[in-house]
Amino acid sequence: MASLKLSPSSPISIPKSSGYVGRRGVSFLVRAEQSPSSSSDLQDKCQRRRVVVTLGVVAPWISLLSKAPSSFAAESKKGFMSVSDNKDAYAFVYPFGWQEVVIEGQDKVYKDVIEPLESVSVNLIPTSKQTIKDFGPPKEIAETLVKKVLAPPNQKTTLIDASEHEVDGKTYYQFEFTAQARNYTRHALGVITVFNGKFYTLTTGANERRWEKMKDRLHTVIDSFKITV
Repeated sequence: MASLKLSPSSPISIPKSSGYVGRRGVSFLVRAEQSPSSSSDLQDKCQRRRVVVTLGVVAPWISLLSKAPSSFAAESKKGFMSVSDNKDAYAFVYPFGWQEVVIEGQDKVYKDVIEPLESVSVNLIPTSKQTIKDFGPPKEIAETLVKKVLAPPNQKTTLIDASEHEVDGKTYYQFEFTAQARNYTRHALGVITVFNGKFYTLTTGANERRWEKMKDRLHTVIDSFKITV
């Protein structure tokens, strides 16, 4: 296995972006002509006006509906805020209410201001590898990261699970672990991938005592992480 030259990091967080597409209603005014005309001519003109008005109302909404899915995708996940980093080409979501903080060595960090162990962070380091598979299998890489990078050396770590999945032709490793300190245990999730000369690591977690309450939201964070190019 290739050695991992990573520097210790704290929990990872993600940028935020959202978008909304809206359109105002369109009002229509149809004027009646005052020039004399036969009954049949009048009916023909009224029918033509109805067709024009109908098309004017329907067409804009057809256009909106055809564009809606991609425009509203970031807004459709209730209870989460989305982050998109165009420079480093990644995106993810985090629970609503978490605040962005600045931590040296981390690209993005968001955390709960009341529960300090509830956070998400993103770390990037350069690599010459082309894919995460070049470093080795999921379990082997996850164990190395957990023991040497994602937890302090004085904490007891346990790797619970590690898996591989592919999205849009890009391979990601996901893993779950615990890090036990003297006064608390952090239950955490991570996802890693390699793209365009960068090794991406996103981690999120919570205090073990709140794991059952938070685990579904934390899995949503992990599952949302993706390379956007």
